[in-house]
Amino acid sequence: QVKLVESGGGSVQAGGSLRLSCAASKSLANTYCVGWFRQAPQKEREGLAAIDSRGATSYADSVKGRFTISQDNAKNSLYLQMNNLKPEDTAMYHCAASPGCRWPASEVLQDITKDYFGYWGQGTQVTVSS
Repeated sequence: QVKLVESGGGSVQAGGSLRLSCAASKSLANTYCVGWFRQAPQKEREGLAAIDSRGATSYADSVKGRFTISQDNAKNSLYLQMNNLKPEDTAMYHCAASPGCRWPASEVLQDITKDYFGYWGQGTQVTVSS
């Protein structure tokens, strides 16, 4: 079992940047697929970015070119750098991890919003004003 704790959310104006962090209670290197998803009120979960167990990445079209996912295995941490934020990015952001995952990054991105994916944290709120 792994515990995930997100941080770094806040309120910014459109065009601004935030860097979200996700601290894991154990190493996620090599055997986990990891990523970020978000959920806004009255909307479905949306997978944003994922890293598979080989280190390949995948991004949703809505954030491609603006968001960057990265992982620091020495710190058991996952990050999401978010640039050029828009009001429609306002949501609760969650990191997630799937143990023993062998899916490619593109499939991880699809499955990260599903309840069976694995573990996720409580989330950190991001609010973008126009």
